[in-house]
Amino acid sequence: MIFITRKEHFSAAHKLVMEDWSEEKNEEVFGKCANPNWHGHNYTVYVTVKGEPDAETGFLENLRLISELINKHVVEKMDHKNINLDVDFMKDIMPTTENITIAIWNQLKPHIDSINCELHCVKLQETENNYAEYFGQ
Repeated sequence: MIFITRKEHFSAAHKLVMEDWSEEKNEEVFGKCANPNWHGHNYTVYVTVKGEPDAETGFLENLRLISELINKHVVEKMDHKNINLDVDFMKDIMPTTENITIAIWNQLKPHIDSINCELHCVKLQETENNYAEYFGQ
C-alpha cells in the first residue's frame, strides 16, 4: 500500500461564536476568534489517498485528478468566502479547524473513493502553529 498527498490552498474568513452567549463569554472561550468583525486565515489543505499503484502507469492516481476534486468540492466553495455564511457544507456547524477538517473529509470521501484509491487523511493547517488531521473515525 502506498500513500500520496496533494496540497491545495484557500483563504477564508470565519468567526467562532455561540449566539446565545454574551460577547464577554464568547471572547473568554474563543479569544480573538470571536471578533465581531470576523477574521481570516490562509488555509492549507493536505489530502492523502492510499492504495496500490497501477502496474502500467506507476500512479496510485493521477494527482491532477485529485487536485481537480479538491478544487471543485472544497476550494471553489471556500476560497475568499465567509465560512459561517457562504459555505453550504458548513451550515449550522461551528467553523473550528477540527469541524472544517471533518467537513472537508465528508465533501471529498465519496468522490475520492469512486476512483482508483481511498481517502486516508485530510489535514487542514489554519496557521503555522496549528492544524487538524482527520482519518474518518
